[in-house]
Amino acid sequence: MNVYKVPVKGYFAVNSYFLIDEDIGHGFLIDPGAQGEALVQIIRSKVWTIEKILLTHGHFDHTGGIEAIRRELDIPVYIHENGAGYLEDTRLNLSEYCGEHVIVRDAHFFQDGAVFSLAGHASPVLTAIHTPGHTPDSTTFYDVADHIAFVGDTIFKGGMGTDQYPGGNRRQLVTSIAQRILTLPDNTTLYSGHSEKTTVGAEKRLYIL
Repeated sequence: MNVYKVPVKGYFAVNSYFLIDEDIGHGFLIDPGAQGEALVQIIRSKVWTIEKILLTHGHFDHTGGIEAIRRELDIPVYIHENGAGYLEDTRLNLSEYCGEHVIVRDAHFFQDGAVFSLAGHASPVLTAIHTPGHTPDSTTFYDVADHIAFVGDTIFKGGMGTDQYPGGNRRQLVTSIAQRILTLPDNTTLYSGHSEKTTVGAEKRLYIL
């Protein structure tokens, strides 16, 4: 599986990611936060089949490109069940405060431990690890075979995410990082929403566990 980071910018800049099996040209799109038309162009130019859009959480800077993508491509959207309110409440997802009105309807909801497979794969590719704290729905998508984790805004290179927005919880955030992310193998690469990639081993040195 190959990771392609695509920085996109709406009101905020955010990292969107494609996780692609190059042998079959199928994969996932994670956190299409803005510039949906540009993401569609990438998909078409690469002749990829994106089977699912996966959301690490429901803030609008991680969901803002979905409507434009759905106008062109029929790709189902998945988010943790605690994210239902964020997708349709512009105050919770913060878009109202930034002069935007981002709503995502008809999403599919999953629970902690959900697995996501691709066509042609006998085993699941990604496992959902519920990592609340930044938001109640925050989720890490973990690829155990390739030692990859998409962590959203829970942890960044050199520090943890923020708990200052509605639904944030500092204790949950610290617990999620210590018990659910930094317990992954040290060589696991962490891909976040707003920083360069890092590893579990590198981040462990910054925390007292």
